[in-house]
Amino acid sequence: MKESEADETFFLESHQGERDLDHDPRKRGGKASKRGLSKEQIPVLIVRDREGHTTDAVLESANTKEVTKVVSPLIDKDILLCTDGNRIYQAFAKAQKLTHKIINASRGEHTTEGAYHIQNVNAYDSRLKNWIRHFNGISTKYLESYLGWMRMLDRESNLSPQKVLAMSAGQIDGVYT
Repeated sequence: MKESEADETFFLESHQGERDLDHDPRKRGGKASKRGLSKEQIPVLIVRDREGHTTDAVLESANTKEVTKVVSPLIDKDILLCTDGNRIYQAFAKAQKLTHKIINASRGEHTTEGAYHIQNVNAYDSRLKNWIRHFNGISTKYLESYLGWMRMLDRESNLSPQKVLAMSAGQIDGVYT
């Protein structure tokens, strides 16, 4: 049975570069006006299998309906899904009839039953956040493009400028896709 890990991460909404805002612009690198999750936070779903295949999606909101819409077409029904204790994934796994292992890091759990963990997806989340930080904030309208760029960097270890240009043109190994 293949194992996949899922987690969500959040990015502060940004309208960097936009002129006609319906509110005062936030100062450079600013913070959300409210602590915790709010409408100012953009949810991004990350799903990784143990072989390093990654998919991600900017969600309209962090709920079971959105997760189902994104993940259902991409997964086999015989996978084992490892997640944190978020109820979104519990409901999703139940509705899809998936085997689901919950790892509760807030209780100090990092593995369950010796082999199941979410360290792979959490490490990717951390690399993604650190990489995005180098840009000093990005506009939310370009977030999906940055996610794709990160997937490419994570997947390819030997990138030259020529290879990046060929990949962006849809050419892989001399063949257009």
